[in-house]
Order: sequence, then structure tokens, then C-alpha cells
Amino acid sequence: MPTIAFLANLSTAEHKRRWDLLNENAGDDVNVIVVDPTTSPGEMIEAMKDVDAAIPWLASVPLEVAEHLPNLKLVQLLTAGYDSVDVVGLSKLGVAVANNGGSNAISVSEHAMTLMLSVYRRMMESWTSVKDGTWRIGVDQLPVRTEINGKTIGIIGFGNIGRQVARRLSGFDCEVLYHDTIELMPGRDQELGAQAVDLDHLLRVSDIVTVHVPLNSSTRGMMGSREFGLMKKTAIFINTCRGPVHNEAELITALEDGEIAGAGLDVLEVEPTDPNNPLLSMPTAIVTPHWAGGTGEGNERAVIFALSNLQRAAEDRKMLSVVDPSAIF
Repeated sequence: MPTIAFLANLSTAEHKRRWDLLNENAGDDVNVIVVDPTTSPGEMIEAMKDVDAAIPWLASVPLEVAEHLPNLKLVQLLTAGYDSVDVVGLSKLGVAVANNGGSNAISVSEHAMTLMLSVYRRMMESWTSVKDGTWRIGVDQLPVRTEINGKTIGIIGFGNIGRQVARRLSGFDCEVLYHDTIELMPGRDQELGAQAVDLDHLLRVSDIVTVHVPLNSSTRGMMGSREFGLMKKTAIFINTCRGPVHNEAELITALEDGEIAGAGLDVLEVEPTDPNNPLLSMPTAIVTPHWAGGTGEGNERAVIFALSNLQRAAEDRKMLSVVDPSAIF
């Protein structure tokens, strides 16, 4: 019977729900245990000495722990991002790391669409005016609201999430451009009504630029003053992947100087952010607390995918969505 360790502190309802989902879907032939990742390495080693796989949630599997776990074959993530674990180090120990196989792609793409619409329609300002009892006084003085219809949308990163964004946009009569360093299966972009272009062209012509890339050395800070300077002054920037993909200080400057018209962010460089972060007081920015992927449906898909991959590992079959350590640079 394979043993799975869920690495999480069950102090919130969200953590407990994932724990419940694991137990509900694991079946009687899988042993699921919970391990508090805030305990000492020695305590983690003792608790995980017999585990075949680990599922960390807002946690990691330290190498100093993993090297003492002889049965550990797989670290299975419930997220698309893998920057929280040492993929290369675990690989040297013979431990594979897999992400969630796109199980949160619909959730994140819908959140990206929500941010686009909210920035364009100045949703937070209009809500505040109603809540404060001023109704339309003040908001009528704002710049005219904007439609997505007919706009050019540039998607940077055309993996599981980026492609779902393209699907969501299909009903908005947009021109969809994308840029990705990985070549797609022939015909896949035409199927989604998207056109591959180089990055600078995408930045120059897009009305909305949305990023959906993993965080690594090549994407860290990829959106900075140069890139914002290439964008239209009427364009908006959306980030629902990882905060360090954009240079936050340079994004703030671009917004303050009118280099771009707005931003919708689910992620920031430091989380939780400082309450005095200028982005939080800017009328042109909307920030949500890194929760784009946390829908009930997405959580369930992630857990089901994780358990199926763990079964593959237990049966020595090829695992899915394994992160290639040679691609980490």
C-alpha cells in the first residue's frame, strides 16, 4: 500500500478542504498522512520515513529531509508553478517533481479574464462609489470605460493556462497573439484562433498583455521598464502567474508615468505585500491575493490528477507533467 504525505498546516478551511479531498479520493488502497512542514527536519524525516510520494501545499520538501527518505519517488504539486521546490536537487536524489497537469488552468484563465474586465470597466472604483453612498458622483469623472471586444490580446506563455485564456477570449471577437519559447504542436494555435509573434511585436500592438509563464531565471523580471515602454500607453498588463515575473518597482513607475494605462495583478514580488505598496492605492491597478487557482473545481481536479500520478509512480509507470530538471536554468 503506497503512502502519501500531505505537507500542510491544517490551520485554514482551504487547507482542510484539500486534505478532505485527498482522503475522499484516495481509496482504501492508499495510506494518506498529514505532516506539518513547520516541524524540524528530524521530525519530518521520522514522520515521512515510509512515504512513497509527497504532496506539499504552500510548503516544500527540503533536500536535507528528502535524502533520508528511501522510498520517496515523487513530489507531486497541486499548482502549476514549481519554483517552491528544488527540482534539480530532488532529481539528483532520484525524486521526480510533477506539477498539476493543467488542473487549475480554467480557474486561472477565468481569473485573468476577471482582471481584464475589472480594469477595463473600472469595477472596483464603481463598487466603492456605491458602497460609500456616492453612487455615480466621482466615477462619472473617470475616463470612459473600455470594451474588450475588438481588442488585440497578447498572451505571453501559451501552455495550459495561456491556451485556456485564448479559449475564454473566443467569444469576445478579439485578435489573439501569443509568444512562447516552446513550439506548439502544428495547427494548435490555429485551432485556438491565435497567432504566434515575437515578443517585442506582441508588446507593441497589444491592448492587453497577460503573462502565463513559469518562474525561472529566464522569466524573472522579464516584464520591466523596457517592456512596459514598448507597450501602448492605452494598454493594460495582467499577471496571474508569479510576481517576480514583473519588476514591481518598474511596473509602478510605468503606471505613475502613464507608460501603460493599468494593471490587474493576482501576484506580487513579495507576498503578503506591504500594506503601503503603492499599487494598492493606485486607481489604475487591481490586486488580488494570489488566489486565481483556488476554486473548488480546480482543487478537485488537482487532487484527482495528483492521485492518478501517484498511482503511476507506485506501479513504475511513466508519470505525467514531470518537470524536466534540464529546463531549469
